Amino acid sequence: MMSRRLSLLAVVALALGAAPAVAQQRTVTVFAAASMKNALDDVNAAFLKATGIRAVASYAASSALARQIEQGAPADIFASADLDWMDYSAQKKLIKDDTRVNLLGNRLVLIAPKDSRIEKVDIGPGFDLAKLIGDGRIATGEVTSVPVGKYAKGALEKLGIWPSVEKKFAMADNVRAALALVARGEAVLGIVYETDAKIEPGVRIVGAFPPDSHPPIVYPVAANATASPDAGAYLVFLRGAIAKAVFEQYGFTFLVRPTS
Repeated sequence: MMSRRLSLLAVVALALGAAPAVAQQRTVTVFAAASMKNALDDVNAAFLKATGIRAVASYAASSALARQIEQGAPADIFASADLDWMDYSAQKKLIKDDTRVNLLGNRLVLIAPKDSRIEKVDIGPGFDLAKLIGDGRIATGEVTSVPVGKYAKGALEKLGIWPSVEKKFAMADNVRAALALVARGEAVLGIVYETDAKIEPGVRIVGAFPPDSHPPIVYPVAANATASPDAGAYLVFLRGAIAKAVFEQYGFTFLVRPTS
């Protein structure tokens, strides 16, 4: 009985030894601004199909991601929703400067819940945002660190109405959290990116901020200083025609000439 068991184990061992080793799938880890999620998920699926390399994305506010990378989080690519946090990463020598490119643009809009009575709002100097909000709240990202919040505060300051609404803000950890507050009716209005408003059926756009009321909304991307070799292929794909088509479908402006 014992000899038969040993023979069986020997056969199994030989079979395992003869089986080809399963190759571990190559991956690229991407830290990306929350507003990029839907579009970048589609881009990453296309990248996997084209290259066999899997892109694993982690989404949050650019501020949170930059600090995580600074603290040693393993990421190959950083995609920020503003220039400031990419500049911060460059100053800390966390990215490879020669890989940095301004990839996308976006627009800042005012949103309301889909069943709101608020109609079209003409956004301009001195417009009465406080009256529109009433006793409610206006949602956006945290205005000192989260890019969408910084853009929102800058625009309201430029338009001369920040002091009248400063205490009426519900500040969220990222733009998607602010979007959710409006969609659930927990905020009367919200200031988010146009691309976010377009993917959420629970809200509608009621106004657009003049482009000159805030710094241009730019999404820079770069390989991190400790990036794997596959990060280069990913950056090339981000600049290609397939990625361009996906990003534009979601409403982003593609800022570079496609590489392919």
